[in-house]
Amino acid sequence: MAKTLKRASAFTALGRALMRGSRGGPTLGKRVAALPRMIKASARGEYDGGWRVAAMAAMTAYVVSPFDFIPEAALLVVGLADDAVMITWLAGTMLSETERFLEWERQRDRVVVV
Repeated sequence: MAKTLKRASAFTALGRALMRGSRGGPTLGKRVAALPRMIKASARGEYDGGWRVAAMAAMTAYVVSPFDFIPEAALLVVGLADDAVMITWLAGTMLSETERFLEWERQRDRVVVV
């Protein structure tokens, strides 16, 4: 029971930190809103996140697709574990890459082209 309460409070704290932009970083809403701009800027070659954006798209497709390298039906726990690893990597990459992109946007807005 105590472990469950600790986990619940940890997830609650994580959710609050993401929603208000922990440590002065962007909020989750700003990060999600930046995704389409980041994809467009990468596709145009303006932003250097092309490979990271492509990897994020590939991992998203892998997680939502019905095909799996390690199927859950055959190897229950291991099958779920590979999806959990992919989701964890995707979430971490999305958080770091959107923060990097938002900083790039701020820097780009300061540059005056003559």
